[in-house]
Amino acid sequence: MLTAGDVAALIAAVVWTVLVAFMCVALVKLTRLLSETTKVVAEFGERTRPMLDDVATTVERTGASLDRVEEITANVATATEDVSTVTALTRSVVSGPLVKAASLSYGVRKVLGQRRALALVRNRRRKERR
Repeated sequence: MLTAGDVAALIAAVVWTVLVAFMCVALVKLTRLLSETTKVVAEFGERTRPMLDDVATTVERTGASLDRVEEITANVATATEDVSTVTALTRSVVSGPLVKAASLSYGVRKVLGQRRALALVRNRRRKERR
Protein backbone atom coordinates (compact mmCIF):
# COMPACT_ATOMS: atom_id res chain seq x y z
CA MET A 1 0.00 0.00 0.00
CA LEU A 2 0.94 3.59 -0.50
CA THR A 3 2.08 5.68 2.29
CA ALA A 4 1.28 9.37 2.74
CA GLY A 5 4.70 10.33 1.44
CA ASP A 6 4.18 8.20 -1.67
CA VAL A 7 0.78 9.79 -2.31
CA ALA A 8 2.26 13.26 -1.87
CA ALA A 9 5.09 12.42 -4.25
CA LEU A 10 2.59 11.04 -6.77
CA ILE A 11 0.45 14.21 -6.53
CA ALA A 12 3.53 16.38 -6.88
CA ALA A 13 4.61 14.40 -9.95
CA VAL A 14 1.13 14.79 -11.55
CA VAL A 15 1.09 18.53 -10.77
CA TRP A 16 4.57 18.94 -12.27
CA THR A 17 3.50 16.95 -15.34
CA VAL A 18 0.43 19.18 -15.84
CA LEU A 19 2.54 22.27 -15.24
CA VAL A 20 5.15 21.13 -17.77
CA ALA A 21 2.36 20.36 -20.29
CA PHE A 22 0.93 23.90 -19.87
CA MET A 23 4.42 25.36 -20.20
CA CYS A 24 5.00 23.38 -23.40
CA VAL A 25 1.70 24.63 -24.85
CA ALA A 26 2.59 28.20 -23.88
CA LEU A 27 6.06 27.85 -25.42
CA VAL A 28 4.60 26.45 -28.65
CA LYS A 29 2.14 29.37 -28.84
CA LEU A 30 4.93 31.84 -28.06
CA THR A 31 7.07 30.30 -30.80
CA ARG A 32 4.20 30.64 -33.29
CA LEU A 33 3.66 34.25 -32.19
CA LEU A 34 7.33 35.07 -32.66
CA SER A 35 7.32 33.36 -36.06
CA GLU A 36 4.29 35.36 -37.22
CA THR A 37 5.77 38.57 -35.83
CA THR A 38 8.99 37.91 -37.74
CA LYS A 39 6.99 37.40 -40.95
CA VAL A 40 5.01 40.62 -40.39
CA VAL A 41 8.17 42.62 -39.69
CA ALA A 42 9.83 41.18 -42.80
CA GLU A 43 6.78 42.05 -44.95
CA PHE A 44 6.66 45.49 -43.42
CA GLY A 45 10.34 46.00 -44.25
CA GLU A 46 9.73 44.88 -47.83
CA ARG A 47 6.82 47.30 -48.18
CA THR A 48 8.59 50.16 -46.44
CA ARG A 49 11.56 50.37 -48.80
CA PRO A 50 9.49 51.23 -51.92
CA MET A 51 7.38 53.64 -49.90
CA LEU A 52 10.50 55.41 -48.63
CA ASP A 53 11.83 55.56 -52.19
CA ASP A 54 8.52 57.12 -53.29
CA VAL A 55 8.67 59.61 -50.43
CA ALA A 56 12.24 60.56 -51.34
CA THR A 57 11.22 61.05 -54.99
CA THR A 58 8.24 63.15 -53.93
CA VAL A 59 10.43 65.31 -51.69
CA GLU A 60 12.89 65.85 -54.56
CA ARG A 61 10.07 66.82 -56.92
CA THR A 62 8.61 69.14 -54.32
CA GLY A 63 11.99 70.81 -53.86
CA ALA A 64 12.29 71.31 -57.62
CA SER A 65 8.76 72.72 -57.75
CA LEU A 66 9.53 75.09 -54.89
CA ASP A 67 12.64 76.27 -56.74
CA ARG A 68 10.45 77.01 -59.77
CA VAL A 69 7.90 78.79 -57.58
CA GLU A 70 10.67 80.95 -56.10
CA GLU A 71 11.82 81.84 -59.60
CA ILE A 72 8.26 82.69 -60.65
CA THR A 73 7.79 84.79 -57.52
CA ALA A 74 10.99 86.70 -58.25
CA ASN A 75 9.84 87.31 -61.84
CA VAL A 76 6.44 88.51 -60.61
CA ALA A 77 8.14 90.87 -58.16
CA THR A 78 10.29 92.25 -60.97
CA ALA A 79 7.25 92.64 -63.22
CA THR A 80 5.37 94.40 -60.42
CA GLU A 81 8.23 96.84 -59.95
CA ASP A 82 8.33 97.48 -63.70
CA VAL A 83 4.57 98.11 -63.83
CA SER A 84 4.85 100.44 -60.85
CA THR A 85 7.64 102.35 -62.58
CA VAL A 86 5.67 102.57 -65.83
CA THR A 87 2.59 103.72 -63.93
CA ALA A 88 4.53 106.44 -62.12
CA LEU A 89 6.15 107.54 -65.37
CA THR A 90 2.82 107.58 -67.19
CA ARG A 91 1.23 109.51 -64.35
CA SER A 92 3.98 112.12 -64.41
CA VAL A 93 3.94 112.41 -68.20
CA VAL A 94 0.17 112.45 -68.61
CA SER A 95 -0.97 114.21 -65.45
CA GLY A 96 0.96 117.40 -66.10
CA PRO A 97 -0.54 118.02 -69.55
CA LEU A 98 -3.96 116.85 -68.36
CA VAL A 99 -3.91 119.31 -65.49
CA LYS A 100 -2.89 122.06 -67.90
CA ALA A 101 -5.61 121.04 -70.38
CA ALA A 102 -8.20 120.95 -67.59
CA SER A 103 -7.08 124.37 -66.38
CA LEU A 104 -7.26 125.75 -69.91
CA SER A 105 -10.70 124.29 -70.45
CA TYR A 106 -11.88 125.73 -67.11
CA GLY A 107 -10.49 129.14 -68.03
CA VAL A 108 -12.12 129.02 -71.49
CA ARG A 109 -15.48 128.01 -70.00
CA LYS A 110 -15.23 130.77 -67.42
CA VAL A 111 -14.37 133.38 -70.05
CA LEU A 112 -17.15 132.18 -72.36
CA GLY A 113 -19.55 132.19 -69.43
CA GLN A 114 -18.57 135.74 -68.58
CA ARG A 115 -18.92 136.79 -72.25
CA ARG A 116 -22.41 135.32 -72.35
CA ALA A 117 -23.27 137.07 -69.13
CA LEU A 118 -21.92 140.36 -70.54
CA ALA A 119 -23.84 139.80 -73.77
CA LEU A 120 -27.05 139.27 -71.79
CA VAL A 121 -26.45 142.40 -69.76
CA ARG A 122 -25.76 144.41 -72.94
CA ASN A 123 -28.90 143.05 -74.60
CA ARG A 124 -30.99 144.03 -71.60
CA ARG A 125 -29.55 147.53 -71.55
CA ARG A 126 -30.21 147.92 -75.27
CA LYS A 127 -33.78 146.80 -74.80
CA GLU A 128 -34.17 149.19 -71.90
CA ARG A 129 -32.89 152.08 -74.00
CA ARG A 130 -35.37 151.56 -76.76
